[in-house]
Amino acid sequence: MKLMRMIPALPVRDIETAVTFYRAKLGFAIGYHDNSFAITSRDDVEIHLWAANDESWKSRLLTIESPPVISGAESFLAGTASCRLEVQGIDDLYAEYKENEILYNSEAVVEAQPWGTREFPALDLERNLLTFYERV
Repeated sequence: MKLMRMIPALPVRDIETAVTFYRAKLGFAIGYHDNSFAITSRDDVEIHLWAANDESWKSRLLTIESPPVISGAESFLAGTASCRLEVQGIDDLYAEYKENEILYNSEAVVEAQPWGTREFPALDLERNLLTFYERV
């Protein structure tokens, strides 16, 4: 047995808006998308996006007897995920994403870590955390 690949799946409120953002700001190609799911890729990295747009939880009357919120697509899930993406040429990617204004914040820089990587954080439109790293 051998594990072959891991693909992060990130929750977003609106697939169409997220697809536009991933294409325009992150430089990802869109391989597939419909109103509830999308497959994005750039070079050897693939990220799946899934619609977390169920708003029914907002109007529920909560009591002790209420069943839990369980659709699995509640809108409050969007922006709660993170993933790490290994890259080559981190300084060039950092410059691209800084220009596109998607870094975690204005002070985000490529930073050496004690575990042997240089990395920087960025955010997608929903504020899912994307940490890009390069092994030293």
